[in-house]
Amino acid sequence: MNLSAACSRIFKTTGWTVDSNLPPEIKKCIIIAAPHTSNWDFWYTMAAFAIYRLKIRFTVKKEWMQFPFSLLMKPLGGIAIDRTPRTVESDRKSFVEAMVELFRENKELIIVITPEGTRSLRDKWKTGFYHAAQGAGVPICLGYVDYAKKKAGIGKVIYPKDYVTDMREIMAFYGQVTAKFPEKFAVDKDFVA
Repeated sequence: MNLSAACSRIFKTTGWTVDSNLPPEIKKCIIIAAPHTSNWDFWYTMAAFAIYRLKIRFTVKKEWMQFPFSLLMKPLGGIAIDRTPRTVESDRKSFVEAMVELFRENKELIIVITPEGTRSLRDKWKTGFYHAAQGAGVPICLGYVDYAKKKAGIGKVIYPKDYVTDMREIMAFYGQVTAKFPEKFAVDKDFVA
C-alpha cells in the first residue's frame, strides 16, 4: 500500500475527510498551514497532502534541520529558515528574498508556511508568505485543518493582487476554521473587516 492510500485509509477510519479544492494545474504555490495550535496539525496536514499526492516542502527553524532532527525533517521536505535578526552588516537574504529565489530556481515547488509562527496565541501573523508569493508570481493556497468538521486540505486559492483585500479574504476564510485548541488561535486583527 502506498502512502496516499495509507493516509486515505487512516482519514476514513478516523472520520476525517480531505477538501477537494486543489486545482490540478498548480505546480508552484505557497500553501498557508493554519491553524497551528498543536503538533497534530503537522501530521494531519502532511496526511492530507499525501492524499493529494503533492510533493511539498515546508519552512522550519534552522535548529530543526540539525542532527538528529534532520533525519526526519529533511526527507519530509524541510527547508531551514534562519530566524536570527538581520543586521545592516549581514548579507543574509530576507525570508521573502530567499523564497522568491527558490521559486525562480525550481520548475515545480510547493512550499507550506505557518504564518502564525508559533503554536501560542498570536493576533498578528507574519505576512512574508504574501510578499514572497507576490514577488515570485505564484498563488497562495489556503491549507487548513478543521477539528470541528474533521476536514483538512486546501480550501481556497488566492492569486495575489491587492495586499489588504487579499489579506482580508484570507482572514475571513480562517475565521471559519476550528483549531484543535481554539483558545490558541486568532486571525490577524489588522485584516478583520
